[in-house]
Amino acid sequence: MQAHETYSIEIAGVKRDLRLFEIKPGLRIAILNILGDTELVQAAAKALAKALKAVEFDILVTAEAKSIPLAYALAVETKKPYIVLRKAYKPYMGAALIAETLSITTGEPQTLIMDEKDQALVRNKKVVLVDDVISTGSTLQGMRMIMEKAGAEVVREGAILTEGERAKWDHIIALGHLPLFTS
Repeated sequence: MQAHETYSIEIAGVKRDLRLFEIKPGLRIAILNILGDTELVQAAAKALAKALKAVEFDILVTAEAKSIPLAYALAVETKKPYIVLRKAYKPYMGAALIAETLSITTGEPQTLIMDEKDQALVRNKKVVLVDDVISTGSTLQGMRMIMEKAGAEVVREGAILTEGERAKWDHIIALGHLPLFTS
């Protein structure tokens, strides 16, 4: 097995070595993949729930797919429901709301879709947007666009980590920050 360069980080008391991945020539990012990492997800959810304790909100909203376990665990911790904005339309979604953004990891357009049934859950409600890592903010932008279309008020945004220009993410509730790796 080939050794890969990593970046060590501690998140909510849990240490992880994140693999560095080149997204374009001369620029690498540390990849946090929480899928299957129940120890990290539970620790992060507990820490984020504590940070959200003073925030008045009705529902958590996340985007498919890596942040789903975080949204679930955070919903359990906060005793609030959550919904997932999907990346592909299915016929059972009915009159869905759609927003398109650009993904940093793929460089491709990313579509976010809110199922018709979820629209009533967020209309006139206070929501907290949740993501695993906020890099460029494009996913957040897409989630905000859908919440606006749905008539919801975004009261806070949270993530396990932010990435890149730290000052850009001062308003985000986050458990840590990742630098960009340039060569």
